[in-house]
Amino acid sequence: MIRADIIITGNVQMVGFRTFLKNLADSLHITGYAKNLEDGSVNVVCEGEGENIEEMIGKIRENSPSFASVGDISTEYSDYGAEFTSFERTDGDVPKEATLGDLLGVMKSFDTKAETLVGILSGMDSTLKGVKEDTSLMLDKQDQMLDKQDSMLEKQDSMLEKQDSMLEKQNVHTQILTGFRDQTNQNFEVLNVKYGRISEKMDGILDEMREERRELRTSMEGLTDAIIKVAESKK
Repeated sequence: MIRADIIITGNVQMVGFRTFLKNLADSLHITGYAKNLEDGSVNVVCEGEGENIEEMIGKIRENSPSFASVGDISTEYSDYGAEFTSFERTDGDVPKEATLGDLLGVMKSFDTKAETLVGILSGMDSTLKGVKEDTSLMLDKQDQMLDKQDSMLEKQDSMLEKQDSMLEKQNVHTQILTGFRDQTNQNFEVLNVKYGRISEKMDGILDEMREERRELRTSMEGLTDAIIKVAESKK
């Protein structure tokens, strides 16, 4: 067991990055905290198994949230102190007075997330249209086959001498219909898997947007207080 003090630079504030860090730490049984620093970086102080902390650092580099951009990661190790019982997000060192740039950054992040959601929904709509068209085409072919089969059955009484040949054709048609049915079922199975992944991604994005909305509210309150203070000081 060891202790690590990690500094992460880049676009890592107001993008749901600390929530990502908490989920990652919880999954690796790492305790400690993540907090924003005034210079725009994030500080992680944590304790756990050495290999788990190394794995966490690797995932921070490779699998950070899509709206974050990790720059440098510096780490200092020390002896394990059994100081923490869980991993928490803390706002202890977040600037008390938000700037206009902070608010614009949050709004830009919201715009980016909204564009991503629109892209996902558009892709979903295209997929639905494609599946609907494929299914409609297969059903049309099935109807055509059934129409041909009905026609053959109507002629069966007058073509007893060709019964064996017609039965063989029926078998072929049945195999074709079965193939269409199996392909339709496979398409729906693939669709279910794809929509499950899209739903998970959308849930993740919505969680991040809820988090940033809370942070935006906090930042706006801080900015309002700062404006009031400035106004009062000029009276």
